[in-house]
Amino acid sequence: MLTRRLVIQSGLATIAAPAVLRAQTLSGTVTLMTYTGIFQDNYTKAVVEPFQQAHPGVKVNFVSAGTSAQMVGAVRAQKADPQTDVVIMDVTTSSIGNAEGLFEKLTPAEFPVLGELLPEARAAGGEFGPAVTFDHLVIVQDAALKPQLAKLADLWRPDLKGHIAMSAPPNIQGLALTAMTEKMEGGDYRKSIDAAIKKLKELAPGVTTFEPNPDGYSLILNGVAKVATGWNARAQLYSDQTGGKINALLPPEGSVFQVNTINLTAGSKNRAAAAAFIAHALSQGAQKAFTERMFYAPTNGKAEIDPKALARTAASPDNRARMIGVDWTEILKLRDQWNNRWRREVIAAAR
Repeated sequence: MLTRRLVIQSGLATIAAPAVLRAQTLSGTVTLMTYTGIFQDNYTKAVVEPFQQAHPGVKVNFVSAGTSAQMVGAVRAQKADPQTDVVIMDVTTSSIGNAEGLFEKLTPAEFPVLGELLPEARAAGGEFGPAVTFDHLVIVQDAALKPQLAKLADLWRPDLKGHIAMSAPPNIQGLALTAMTEKMEGGDYRKSIDAAIKKLKELAPGVTTFEPNPDGYSLILNGVAKVATGWNARAQLYSDQTGGKINALLPPEGSVFQVNTINLTAGSKNRAAAAAFIAHALSQGAQKAFTERMFYAPTNGKAEIDPKALARTAASPDNRARMIGVDWTEILKLRDQWNNRWRREVIAAAR
């Protein structure tokens, strides 16, 4: 005969069991499309491997389609028969995928971790996949350069002519630099970029390339350039890996956040495991591990980051105060216009 105590214990076990069973019974493959190279290497160690240890029945496979623009094209081509489950990409392209129905909306009921995210992380994807990493544009420089650049305006120093590598639009580094230069000149990119274009046109003859190959960090390390535009996270990591041969400057004039969102593919063939992976990637532990490993700023507001690592991201209070508020959705609408002006006025001035 069941006692009241046994009935209560049995009920509690039944309530607790589903979460445990779900963790134990998740299986199959989660196909993750995102950036390769050092991003994949470090994301695997900090995020993917701990997830697979917690869910031994699940294997996470990386696939790459190249840039974020190429990724959204690949997901679009697979819309009738999705081959990916989760996509990490730049917000300017994930917003296109959201509008085309390529990704699912994520609800707080299914993803309670959304409640831990910073407001701007939630806002980045709207009802769809939120920000999973924050990065920001920096000026990358050869540590042996004397004197070191101390501000964005130093790019126009005469001694740097012929030693600058810069990514032009439609690359988002070029878009970010445009907004930063407009602010440096006292303007507002939302109203006009005339001041930025005029100033960048003055810089153009000193630029060695507007399409760094493979990237600005490598060109500096190989002695081809002394200064380049780049992303903070990679610059910080390369600085550590090379014993400080390069460093990153967050200009006092301000910088711009680059946002990567994490997205659940509509029609995912292993939705349960894919959803579990997204929840893990946004969790405090995963965010802490990746920030401390590769210096992307966390999007989970409750993640407790080592102060030394945090200081090397835009999430530290001092650095955060220098960030320029940018609406990437609005810039996306202006990208072709900005790109055309760069081609006609800035790059043409370098020839």
